[in-house]
Amino acid sequence: MTTDATNDPSGDPLGNPEPPRRSGSIVLVLLIAGAIVAAAVAFMTLGRAAAQPYIMGSLALLAMVGLFTLFAFAAGIVRFADRVADDPIMRPMADHAFDGVAVTDPRGHVVYANHNYLNLTGAATLQDVRPVERVFIGNPDVSEAVFRLLKASREAKRHTEEVRVAGTEGAPGRWLRMRVRPLGLTKREAKFTVWSLADITRDRERQEDVFQELQHAIEYLDHAPAGFFSVDAAGDLVYVNATLADWLGHDLAEIGSGGLKLNDIMSGDGASLLTSISAVPGEVKTEVFDVDLRMRNGKTMPARLFHKLAFGADGKPGPSRTLVISRARDERADPQRTAEVRFMRFFDHTPMAIATVDKTGAVVRGNARFAKLAQSLNPGGAVNKSVLAAVSDRERGQLSDAINLAAQGQGDIPPVEAMLDSTRERWAQFFVTAIEEDERDTEAAIVYMLETTERRTLENQINQSQKMDMVGQLAGGIAHDFNNVLSAIMMANDFLLNAHKPTDPSFQDIMQIKQNATRAATLVRQLLAFSRRQTLRPQVLHLGDALSDLTMLLRRLIGEKVKLDLVHGRDLWPVKVDVSQFEQVIVNLAVNARDAMPSGGKLTVRTANVSAQEAERLSYKGMPPADYVRIDVTDTGTGIPADIVDKIFEPFFSTKEVGKGTGLGLSTVYGIVKQTGGFIYVASEADKGTTFHIFLPRYNAEKDVQPEPSAVAGAGPVAAVAAEPKPEAKPRAADLTGQGTILLVEDEEGLRSLNARGLRSRGYSVIEAGNGLEAIDAIEAQNGAIDLVVSDVVMPEMDGPTLLKEMRVRNPKLKIIFVSGYAEDAFEKSLPENQQFAFLPKPFTLSQLVAAVKETMAAV
Repeated sequence: MTTDATNDPSGDPLGNPEPPRRSGSIVLVLLIAGAIVAAAVAFMTLGRAAAQPYIMGSLALLAMVGLFTLFAFAAGIVRFADRVADDPIMRPMADHAFDGVAVTDPRGHVVYANHNYLNLTGAATLQDVRPVERVFIGNPDVSEAVFRLLKASREAKRHTEEVRVAGTEGAPGRWLRMRVRPLGLTKREAKFTVWSLADITRDRERQEDVFQELQHAIEYLDHAPAGFFSVDAAGDLVYVNATLADWLGHDLAEIGSGGLKLNDIMSGDGASLLTSISAVPGEVKTEVFDVDLRMRNGKTMPARLFHKLAFGADGKPGPSRTLVISRARDERADPQRTAEVRFMRFFDHTPMAIATVDKTGAVVRGNARFAKLAQSLNPGGAVNKSVLAAVSDRERGQLSDAINLAAQGQGDIPPVEAMLDSTRERWAQFFVTAIEEDERDTEAAIVYMLETTERRTLENQINQSQKMDMVGQLAGGIAHDFNNVLSAIMMANDFLLNAHKPTDPSFQDIMQIKQNATRAATLVRQLLAFSRRQTLRPQVLHLGDALSDLTMLLRRLIGEKVKLDLVHGRDLWPVKVDVSQFEQVIVNLAVNARDAMPSGGKLTVRTANVSAQEAERLSYKGMPPADYVRIDVTDTGTGIPADIVDKIFEPFFSTKEVGKGTGLGLSTVYGIVKQTGGFIYVASEADKGTTFHIFLPRYNAEKDVQPEPSAVAGAGPVAAVAAEPKPEAKPRAADLTGQGTILLVEDEEGLRSLNARGLRSRGYSVIEAGNGLEAIDAIEAQNGAIDLVVSDVVMPEMDGPTLLKEMRVRNPKLKIIFVSGYAEDAFEKSLPENQQFAFLPKPFTLSQLVAAVKETMAAV
């Protein structure tokens, strides 16, 4: 233990210098221990009775010494020596630290403070030392910061605050940095807290001086006679000086809020020039560009840009620093420079990409359109370095040869049509010209590039459309001739069936003929569907009901390995379609989906309403915004390869093995959907499945805006068709016999005789005619006493529509049925408006012919 005099300021525990302290002595401890042992031996020799007074006296003496020591320690007169406080290194470091340091106990009392803490807190004597919260308790500017520091000390956390302390009695104010940290790793261990105060007034004054200088520099830069702007990597303008903003007519406030981008102030493709610069990591490049700046009112201003760009260690560009010189003033001040300014504006704003290259194809200089092309082909900038990188490997040699010819001074170099090296198919035409011989050291040729992707796409579409029209016309013509042949076969087959009983040996052969004729008629209908020349009988229906009726048929078609899932949308809008043709669409798609899932899978048919707003957001090519009912047919099959997905709707295109498909399935689907006025699109991914999206127009009973078949096929307005089925149509009578005089007009004699024979067998009187002229003569011979005319459409000398006009002149109420292997809308455009007639497409059976005749004659 050591003792300190209370009246000795040098021994104060608050950190003032103390005299050297004496360390404890082991010899003194041994002497005291020896004396106690000697006294105990002496007491033992005296005897218990004689030694008892001496023992009691010794114990009383020791008790008095101990009690005096406890009181002295409590009063601070006696204390135990602190080895750490006496450390000859740590204690001077704390005492003479630049910051004021104080240590407080858990109750907030200061147990240590160095000299600077006394000075910063204004303590005059050692007895005046106070903790931080008591020093600044009356200062409202500092109290909130002190509160946060106290909260951090109670939670055993570190915290720092910088506050400004106002001066008193003319003394200037000052800035203080206050820190607090616990003396321990955890809250339980942190029994003491270290406070530090630092005067940072001089640092703050230096910062304010620098800020003021920066403000002056910015003010000068803002009103400099040249423009300045800076752009970040995202293309946002982060700084524009007041001069440039005034030139362009913009408000500085909207620029500072991030409202402008580089493209907003650059005319044409000029922004591509600035964003296409590439360099090695760490390099700083300055490029000079002559461009047009776009003003707020839409006008342009010629300017020269000194564009400085620094690249980081990772090769990424940082914000740019760009000086803008107005070339408009140069034009007015120096008319001789007008030609240069105009040429540079023309060079950068021409819609053709232009670049000067050396003998290896390396780009020496390119205009704005070339820079934009380079960015669209390769964001990494490879095209900026070599024009050969813009084309695919297959055509790269042709362009290289053209550049070599130009380097040799050759003229009239043929243009090079090449595919661009892009993720999607793009084409361009390159024109290469030579330059003057004295400039060929650095530049060997000028390359002009004109992208021809849209032109080639349009040419391909026109060629495809012409090819499809030619195939459609061919298919329609073939279908017409086949229908005439099939009509004769099917009519003769009906006569044979009527003449033979099922027990006859030849009955099965006749049935085989009928089945094959029916299959042939189905194939002809597919040809007509593809060419969009079939006859549709549209009616208003709800797709949910139609698909539900197909469920059993679809399950039988796709088999047990494929799961069928029908998901009906709520409150589906009505559509107007031919039910049988719509069923054929769904069946064909289901069969294709089944074939794409040989190991099984899932087929989903989903329906939903699509409003005009949703259709506009979908942005399907060629589909105008309108209300549609959507049918999605999705499978989980092998998908359609990307290289053939554009060909799947072409006729006779098939990926199936020979003999396992006609290639007319999807072309038939496409034709039916388009003739109905709808749209069909496909989305497929290899090994994940395919989805066909079908959009059918919503039927509006009031406006009836649904396109009719003839409107889709381009045949003009639709003539009224008397035989169009009505939802309320009465069921046909089983009795197909009848009476009346029928004029049968057919240019094919064999078919005409068979049809006449069939009608006579049902009780009708039949007058035959081979063409329209003969039909007119027959009517005149009968004095107009004809109940019905059944006429072919395509005939020599006078066709069906002309015959209709002539007969209606003689008898306006005369009823007529047209029969043809062509579709109904193929000849409706040649009919007069508001003409009533019925139509029966070929091929047809005897029962179908007789039924149509009886129904038409019974109509009012």
